Amino acid sequence: MTIQVFGHKSPDTDSTGAPIVWAWYLSEIKGTPAAPKLLGEPNTEAAFVLQHWGLDKPEIISGVDADAPVVIVDTNNPAELPEGINDADIQAIIDHHKLVGGLETKGPIDIRIEPLACTATLMYKMIGDDLAQAPKAIKGAMLSCILSDTLEFRSPTTTQEDRAIAEALAKDLGVDIADLAEKMFAAKSDVSAFSDAELLRMDSKEYGVGDTKFRVSVLETTSPRIVLDRKDSLMTSMEDVAKEDGVDQVLLFVVDILNEESTLLVPNDLVKSVAAKSFGAEATGDTLVLPGVVSRKKQIIPNLKV
Repeated sequence: MTIQVFGHKSPDTDSTGAPIVWAWYLSEIKGTPAAPKLLGEPNTEAAFVLQHWGLDKPEIISGVDADAPVVIVDTNNPAELPEGINDADIQAIIDHHKLVGGLETKGPIDIRIEPLACTATLMYKMIGDDLAQAPKAIKGAMLSCILSDTLEFRSPTTTQEDRAIAEALAKDLGVDIADLAEKMFAAKSDVSAFSDAELLRMDSKEYGVGDTKFRVSVLETTSPRIVLDRKDSLMTSMEDVAKEDGVDQVLLFVVDILNEESTLLVPNDLVKSVAAKSFGAEATGDTLVLPGVVSRKKQIIPNLKV
């Protein structure tokens, strides 16, 4: 039976590329049939990466059958996975996020979680010498994943291993890192075709602080003004998205990649209070600039207080 390999909902570049990489490894190196899947439409940067490297977009699935063999990558959080995931036959987890808990397996499995910026970095280490057999597109996907998750090494989550492996891949491929990253970030910044609700869910995670549930959304862009010009309608849409998703509040951080800062939209007193308690900053209007804050994983979610 073919193993389905997938990452989290609202797939970014890492959750799009990592399943492709690992399905290739299982199928071509280990001789175990595997297929990459997506839990939603990939974002604009991930779509560019697929096109740039000539990779087919994996099938989008909404659920998994009971007892179906799966490998989970780039997450270990049940809230980011299909309902009924614990009824599937989870065979492995490969991740770089903190351990959340809540997943159940039918027996002992392989789990590897390391404090790296990107799942593809970890996969590079796990695949080892067998990566020499990988086609250019697989290596290109790995490089793109690392550049995305590290924001071209700007993110505080970046490790020396992430940088060294990205540089090794770029040298192997004959790729200029700055040029590829510029094209990726330009694609990520093109959000004109998306509705407000789609933007708020595009790169987001649900997170609870005490009894308060948040959808923490991050939009990484080299053109923050394109998003901020829509702030009024985005803040109005936050109410609908929060109700539909069963959370108390949507928090939207617009990350300016080039200036390495975030702008938090402040639609109400709850968000104003969260900003003050979490980041020690007082919002005087409906936006708040947070210098140096670019990472949801390391700088935003761990600091949230209500």
